[in-house]
Amino acid sequence: MMHSSSNGDRSPFGDSLSDEARTAFARLGSRRRYAVGDVLINEGDYAQELLVLHEGLVKVTAQLDNDCESLMDIRVAGEVVGEVAAMDLGPRSATVTACGDVVATVIPRHELMPFLTANPETVLALNRMLCRRLRRSDRWRLEFGSYPVLIRLARVLVELAVSYGQPDRNAVRIGVNLSQSEYAALTGSRTNTVHKMFTRLRKDEIVRTGERYTCIRDLDRLRQVAKLHAPDT
Repeated sequence: MMHSSSNGDRSPFGDSLSDEARTAFARLGSRRRYAVGDVLINEGDYAQELLVLHEGLVKVTAQLDNDCESLMDIRVAGEVVGEVAAMDLGPRSATVTACGDVVATVIPRHELMPFLTANPETVLALNRMLCRRLRRSDRWRLEFGSYPVLIRLARVLVELAVSYGQPDRNAVRIGVNLSQSEYAALTGSRTNTVHKMFTRLRKDEIVRTGERYTCIRDLDRLRQVAKLHAPDT
């Protein structure tokens, strides 16, 4: 989940491999293109492919007991998805949907497993990535109990701005189109509460919002609201 002040949890998977391993890994699978709204992975399926994202963003959602859909995370180019089911033969634990144009390499299990057996370095890299995601998830659960909604929302916005921010008229536009109900899912709160928090941040001239877009007008002040230290320069 997205509650870190650093982008280190989301470094490209290939960056953790040696040049030789990265080149060999890049030969696996086949590239596919997806349009906005296309489903890359279906929750509950027993498909066992690993997907490497090259372009675009995807959202990870899961179905709750009340048939509502919960937004669990967002993955960006350079990251992988579907690694757990590809390695343990279990069903997919979530649905992965394209948030825009996406290019990904799809690696079937019958190619992946022999490669991992012959390249233990890649296994270690996958394990480190899974550990980072578990730590991020643990932080998320702790913050749900420790911080009010405003701070949780500010932390989500900071990481989105750091991970996916684009310059936009003296502001940083978050390059992920999320609705306020999706922000509510990310922060474990109600949509009307998130709406109130956005109103407060707009009034303080920290953010600017529109139809499914969010711009950060003052990232330093947003970090203060989030109770995060500014990064070292």
